[in-house]
Amino acid sequence: MRILVAGPAWVGDMVMAQSLFITLKQQYSNCLIDVIAPSWSIPLLQRMPQVHRGIELPITHKQLKLGQRYRIGRSLRATKYDLAIVTPRSFKSALVPFFARAKRRTGYRGEFRYGVLNDIRQLDKVRLTQTVQRYVALAHSPDFTDIPATPFPRLTIDEQNQAATLTKLGLKLDKKVVGFMPGAEYGPAKQWPVAYYRDLARQLVADDYQVWVFGSDKEKQLGENIAVSDNIINLCGRTSLQEAIDLMDKVSVAVTNDSGLMHVACATNRPVIAIYGSSDPRYTPPLSERAKVIYRSLDCSPCFERHCRFGHTNCLTQISVEQVYQTLKGV
Repeated sequence: MRILVAGPAWVGDMVMAQSLFITLKQQYSNCLIDVIAPSWSIPLLQRMPQVHRGIELPITHKQLKLGQRYRIGRSLRATKYDLAIVTPRSFKSALVPFFARAKRRTGYRGEFRYGVLNDIRQLDKVRLTQTVQRYVALAHSPDFTDIPATPFPRLTIDEQNQAATLTKLGLKLDKKVVGFMPGAEYGPAKQWPVAYYRDLARQLVADDYQVWVFGSDKEKQLGENIAVSDNIINLCGRTSLQEAIDLMDKVSVAVTNDSGLMHVACATNRPVIAIYGSSDPRYTPPLSERAKVIYRSLDCSPCFERHCRFGHTNCLTQISVEQVYQTLKGV
């Protein structure tokens, strides 16, 4: 059975989509799963053993580029997909499976997708309260009404690449490592204050830990603001996504905002302390039995805003360094 999945456009969502891939493999053991996805996610898909092939979609999530989508879809027709699953709810995300002439094209109702999808589902937000459940439910038949089991994502580790990355960056494992993920591309309403991360890092170094700060090139300054002493190492912008995955396998515990890297850390099966602000851990929880959530659950939470409408971000500033430190020491 050949299956084409139109994947999500964000790091965390793509990690959660692995639960869908695992479920498809459980249901169709001999299936081959191809995933069409943004260029940045191809290395991530290569760490998911359920994925046969990642197909690059060199288009941003806001662009239509109808001709390019048609050419990619047409190039896939020879594969003769039995099933296509479209995880986003936009019209344009369903076009490549339609142009590829997949026999059954499954997705949720949204943006007038009649015709491009021929298996349209009504999204039951009351039953499917989590994003990952909504992905996995698409692997089941239309008459499936239970809450689906959601297997946890698990990314593979390349030990050879891991060793090479440690050497390249001059990283040593003579002290226990705490990983920090202080960024959140969505916006500052999801970011625990950088000064709190800095104070926590200093406290951990005094306890004879070392701290590795993970993030993209956009978070380089955040990392600089945290790495103010020896044994606090700013890795922001210095690693590829695959290198970051392999290095996370070496941390004793990760402290992170609700972000794509939080989901990556969970998928490496490391202990994770996940700090939530404007988002909701009931909607996008860390998918790991080894994760602990810190969430204030204020009257104004969750607001899902990029910036605090009140200007105080109490949902984050009221989570103290001491609270996170004590949670970490209890892991």
